[in-house]
Amino acid sequence: MKLKVLPKSQRKHTHYLVLDIKSEEELSKNDFTSIVWDSCVRFQGENNTSNFSLWTIELIKNENVSFFNEYKAILRCQRGFEYEVRSCLALTHKYNRKRISITCIGISGTIKGCSKFI
Repeated sequence: MKLKVLPKSQRKHTHYLVLDIKSEEELSKNDFTSIVWDSCVRFQGENNTSNFSLWTIELIKNENVSFFNEYKAILRCQRGFEYEVRSCLALTHKYNRKRISITCIGISGTIKGCSKFI
């Protein structure tokens, strides 16, 4: 039996956050995902974090040579929880005893709309 796809009106609505990340050490996509989940669980708790529907879409490394490793990331979250996710990420300042800074550059309803921030 073939599975039916939900109509667009019944799916969860998502928004995309474009993030600017500065870190003292190299990050992979899995490292970044664990940072996001850990900071959200610490600040909001497991019950609220499960409502966020967080998903890392893309992690792009900037090739600029500087003291910090610079990245841009696209993070998907459920509509209505963007500001909770932003507040959780703003509180993150350490990862593996190294400094890290995550700031939100912009919010978009589509991945294509995120391109103007990157």
